[in-house]
Amino acid sequence: MFTEPDEKRIKAIADRIKELRIQAGYSSYEQFALKNDIQAKQYWRLESGHNFTISSLLRILDVHKLTLEDFFRGLS
Repeated sequence: MFTEPDEKRIKAIADRIKELRIQAGYSSYEQFALKNDIQAKQYWRLESGHNFTISSLLRILDVHKLTLEDFFRGLS
């Protein structure tokens, strides 16, 4: 499906999404999803690196008030 470098990049993006949630003070992805009107299952897929869509990523960035540049800074 994905090459190893692709899998590493997808994992880095998923980890960054989880990191942002924790920094926002949410220990549970379900709580974060509920508070921000996102389906919990959809959000779990993002944090797990499954079912990525650009629109889903943009929704998360909007919640955290981040630009794409800020989000991807430091990811390789």
